[in-house]
Amino acid sequence: MDLFLLVLDLLGTFVFAISGATVGVRNRLDLFGVLVLSFAAATSGGIARDVLIGATPPVALVNWHYLAVACVAGLVTFHRYADIERLRNPVQLFDAMGLALFAVSGATKALEFGLGPVSATLLGMLTGIGGGIARDMLVARTPVVLQADLYAVAAMAGAAVVVAGHWLALPEAAVAVAGALICFGLRYMSIRHGWGLPVAQHRDP
Repeated sequence: MDLFLLVLDLLGTFVFAISGATVGVRNRLDLFGVLVLSFAAATSGGIARDVLIGATPPVALVNWHYLAVACVAGLVTFHRYADIERLRNPVQLFDAMGLALFAVSGATKALEFGLGPVSATLLGMLTGIGGGIARDMLVARTPVVLQADLYAVAAMAGAAVVVAGHWLALPEAAVAVAGALICFGLRYMSIRHGWGLPVAQHRDP
């Protein structure tokens, strides 16, 4: 894994771990539970990506930096929860950051392993949404990705920018920043202004 991809992955790991740990504290888990939730939120998407592209064992399980970053984020959140809660909608904010970073890093790694544009876009999306799904399922709540908010769509858009930039042979760093900003922007606007997809309307027979 090159340095650029490693930095993206670790940044995404840190912010997703804060998202997971915040949910853990809100659900009154003990310290171990908070750390488990922070690690699961931070690494599940990347582990799924690595398994699917054959990059085994997954880097999050063999590179100690991932565990260390997730634990540091979890400990900081556990002990400084009040400071983090002063941010507006902290879980959603950090989740949007992690979503953007992982969508970009997932698509980038998929391209490095020779996947085509469609597969790389889908894998970028999976990398972005995997951690949030694991986090929500561990606290028995409906995953955000299955609700009306622009979540998976935002991740797919960010990954698609990376794939398009790769196809056009544009600078990797600039394309990654553009993809992350588009993903984060869509997710933020969804949170702020209620942008979303149509919701199924239940009708009694």
